Amino acid sequence: MTLFDLAGKVAVITGSSRGIGKAIARQMVEHGARVVITSRKAERCEAVAAELNAIRPGAAIAIPASISIKTDLEHLIEDSRLAFGRIDILVCNAASNPFYGSFTEISDEAFRKVMENNILANHWLAQMVTPEMRARKDGVVIIISSIGGLRGSTHLGAYAISKAADIQLARNLALELGPDNIRVNCIAPGLVKTDFARALWESPEAEERELVDTPLRRLGEPDDVAGTAVFLASRAGAWITGQTIVVDGGYTA
Repeated sequence: MTLFDLAGKVAVITGSSRGIGKAIARQMVEHGARVVITSRKAERCEAVAAELNAIRPGAAIAIPASISIKTDLEHLIEDSRLAFGRIDILVCNAASNPFYGSFTEISDEAFRKVMENNILANHWLAQMVTPEMRARKDGVVIIISSIGGLRGSTHLGAYAISKAADIQLARNLALELGPDNIRVNCIAPGLVKTDFARALWESPEAEERELVDTPLRRLGEPDDVAGTAVFLASRAGAWITGQTIVVDGGYTA
């Protein structure tokens, strides 16, 4: 068994039909885990599961669910257990950001959507998976936060607040669940080339603005974050909990 081996482990990864979530799912499969692919659209989930099963037959299943609907998440966890018998790793990756602009102009509806999808859904999922982890005295929860949670923002205010709250959620859960050998950590990516963040990088001018302040002189790729998730989920991260690991090419430095 190597430090990064995930053989025998089962991971539920929200927002895993594309971007960072899909990269995490693929890397976990390549390191031996079985994974549950979930997002709102069934077709996308099934396509990704098929890709991963081509790498290792039986390694992935698709269970569509909306993070905004608690009953969807309850069915996601129940069906994951029915399919694989257990859940060892939860990756809360899915998030929403319906508003870009001044914090003084955001509607109550948009603000509430960000808070519920980016914080409350993660709280619900943690409540749903940790009882079995406590019973086994083993488990991992990873929350994908953002460097937005570490800095102020003039145009992503609600999103930044939600990601700061995720960092605190991980700390609180780490303290409460640590005695049962459940590790809870955050990953805070910088700007990664995904569809979710496309508005921030797709023009050459926007990308250049980011690169000037990034010591490694490139934007992130989904696999840059996925490698950190494998590290935290595996024995390599066995003595790490309550932490936020920044993956941003040096931007916050």
